Amino acid sequence: MKHGLYDILKAKFLIDDDAIKNWRFIVFIIVLAIIMIANTQRYEQKVFAIAALTGEVKELRSEFVDRRSQLMKLKMESTVSAKMESREIYPATVPPVKIKVKKEEEKGFFKKIWQ
Repeated sequence: MKHGLYDILKAKFLIDDDAIKNWRFIVFIIVLAIIMIANTQRYEQKVFAIAALTGEVKELRSEFVDRRSQLMKLKMESTVSAKMESREIYPATVPPVKIKVKKEEEKGFFKKIWQ
């Protein structure tokens, strides 16, 4: 046990006859560690990007609600009539009348076709 521990501390496993197998394994572990670090870095960058986009979406949504409320105020009849008074256009005092048009010619035309 003591002899094996000293060999590990002195790194004799790296210079022995079977060192090529050990070096391959060490290089493999280093490559895996580098890949893991790169993936973690990409993940953190994406998390920061998502957080920034989420904040931007919240800001744009609040701006949308604000603009929609401004539009509703501008579409109100009282606002429109107040702006039209400067052009001397006033709201009508007489309510609108519905106009109905009867087409007598078409009814006679269809009767001729079916007969």
